[in-house]
Amino acid sequence: MLFKHPNLLWALLLLLIPIFIHLFQLRRFKKTPFTNVKILKKVEAQSRKSHSLKKWLLLFTRLLLLTALIVAFAQPFIPGKTALKSNEIVIYLDNSLSTQAKMGTATLLENMVQGILKSIPEEEVFTLFTNDKIFKEVRIGDIKNDLLALPYSNHQLQLKEINLKAKTLFSEVEGTRKDLVLISDFQKTINSPTIDSIPDINRHLVKLTPESLVNISIDTVFINSYSSDNLELKSILSSNTELDNTPVSLYNGERLIAKTSVTFNNNKKGEVIFTIPANELINGEIVISDSGLNYDNQLYFNLAKQEKIKVLSVGDVDSDYLRRIYNKEVFQYSNLALKSLNYSLLESQNLIILNELNTIPIALQNALQAFKNAGGSLVVIPSGEVNMENYNPFLMGLSKTMLVSLVKEERKISQIAFAHPLYKNVFEKEVTNFQYPSVNSFYSIKSAMPKILSYQSGDPFLVGEDGTYLFTASISKENSNILNSPLIVPTLYNMGMTSLKMPEIYEMIGSKTTVDIPVSLTKDRILKVSLKDFEFIPFQQSFTTKTTLTFNDYPEVSGIYNITDEGKTIKNISFNIPREESQLHYMDLDDLNASSKNDDISALFQNIEKDNSINELWKWFVILALAFIFIEVLIQKFLK
Repeated sequence: MLFKHPNLLWALLLLLIPIFIHLFQLRRFKKTPFTNVKILKKVEAQSRKSHSLKKWLLLFTRLLLLTALIVAFAQPFIPGKTALKSNEIVIYLDNSLSTQAKMGTATLLENMVQGILKSIPEEEVFTLFTNDKIFKEVRIGDIKNDLLALPYSNHQLQLKEINLKAKTLFSEVEGTRKDLVLISDFQKTINSPTIDSIPDINRHLVKLTPESLVNISIDTVFINSYSSDNLELKSILSSNTELDNTPVSLYNGERLIAKTSVTFNNNKKGEVIFTIPANELINGEIVISDSGLNYDNQLYFNLAKQEKIKVLSVGDVDSDYLRRIYNKEVFQYSNLALKSLNYSLLESQNLIILNELNTIPIALQNALQAFKNAGGSLVVIPSGEVNMENYNPFLMGLSKTMLVSLVKEERKISQIAFAHPLYKNVFEKEVTNFQYPSVNSFYSIKSAMPKILSYQSGDPFLVGEDGTYLFTASISKENSNILNSPLIVPTLYNMGMTSLKMPEIYEMIGSKTTVDIPVSLTKDRILKVSLKDFEFIPFQQSFTTKTTLTFNDYPEVSGIYNITDEGKTIKNISFNIPREESQLHYMDLDDLNASSKNDDISALFQNIEKDNSINELWKWFVILALAFIFIEVLIQKFLK
């Protein structure tokens, strides 16, 4: 027990005064009675004993009365565990997409917000942060409306990020009690590989879970196959349980164009296939309906007539194999002899192939350097008799590469850089037992560009990066049999496909996305991206034949966006929210270290308030003083 005004306890010394007075009265002169009044003496003795007892009782009662009053004015109290320390509270409120799940008649997030509004005292100052917002040193009345209108966030902080962010929100004052409250559904996606504990901070976990763990999600959609007439779309769906005949609808804008149903297998996966006309402009939306999360019940995509990629090969040798690889459906291929080349055509191309030239004219070198600087892609296939003095200055200025010498011996091409972007989605696994193509002669080189294909000796056959590729040997039939190998087709085909990055049928929000738009902008023109009333300008870089758009933080809302040039829509692009939170897999709080683990927000804050409270006792001492007054009255009245 402690006292708010302990100096008043010195007044207890005043209790010595009535004690001294009482003792002084007991020492009066004592008379001795005569023999003839012996009977009166006996009565008088009994009366004096009774009177002395009454005085002692009154003395103790008054002493206790005064003591109770003095202690009451000193204001005694019993503090809670941390009541004598200043208190700081930081709250993390999870507003991720998984909190859309139902809990009773409301969502998890709505229950979390109501729990906070009901539990925190109006005068309490605290800091609250979500996955994308911070409310620092506020009272509940200041942010009540913000919490009630709190939107769901596409970004889920990891536990490690939550700890680090919370640490910055606490003050550096020592000796204060610091409480970090984490209110979440604790999906497994929130977990971090390593979670550092925060010293001197009490971490409290509050876990709310939905009543039903059933959720259906549209995971992806892609072009499964296409022909000149039709295109086949395949969509993959997932579920927490095995369900039958879930309806799936396909819309083009607001028009329903197909409807089917999906059945989930033992792996809780299902797929549907839609057949639609090819080369038709479609602003697509796949829609389902379920009682779980809402954000994964639709998936947006768009299909458009794709711009043909312009490929130009320069050389006098047979290029019929290039014409077969760069088919008319995807590419606009042309081949020109060196002497008939019009240099003004170069800037409009996406990919240029120098096909077995002995020398490269200086004028062509300058034009190709400008073409590369403008974002074009270039492939150099040397002949068997190149002029190294002519080639090397061009290659050095282009990619810091030079030809060293011609090696006339047979080598097999046996090493493939499967991780190179050129072979993305080409191989299902690393193949080692195919028939290796070979060359009869090749050039040894010095280059900083990474190897794509190599000989058994480790010397490179193909190097390249950033749209620049160099073969180290002639691939003519006289020098190599690689044209008969299946390896040449995906190699050259993907060089053409990556020269103009075609947009995917949809992109994911939150990941870095780059899209090439076949539009050349003047200095003052910019491309804008919009959805209904929302419009923003992405990072963009303009080249001679295209404009590259880069998306990072925006957009934040899923949908089909318009890419406009001076108010005119030139292309559509779809964005969807990632599906990581759709599985509804939750953590076990027993695996986490915390000061307390709760399933009720109100109970937690009641415990925190109890630890910070002060139990005042002065009222009880006032009541005790009144009780002693009452006792004194009884003594005066009934004790004779």
